[in-house]
Amino acid sequence: MDAAQPLRGLGPKSRAQLSALGVHSLSELRAHDAVALYARLKQQWPGASINLLYALIGAQDELDWRVVARQRRTELLLRLDDLGLAPK
Repeated sequence: MDAAQPLRGLGPKSRAQLSALGVHSLSELRAHDAVALYARLKQQWPGASINLLYALIGAQDELDWRVVARQRRTELLLRLDDLGLAPK
């Protein structure tokens, strides 16, 4: 990942998973739909939690993942449900 553009809220494991999918910088992360990217990550790493989705959006928007979870939880859960990925 770009050292000049850290991905806020994403730790080493998440960054490594993104890197494995070809996402290496903030600009590359922003070029993706976060839900679609989360779906790809979930295929590779089934244990990925919904908090990772919140963190992806938080990194894209430079927000804390908890803010994303509070503000967009229902919308994101509905989108995940449409994809068959909503947590149970």
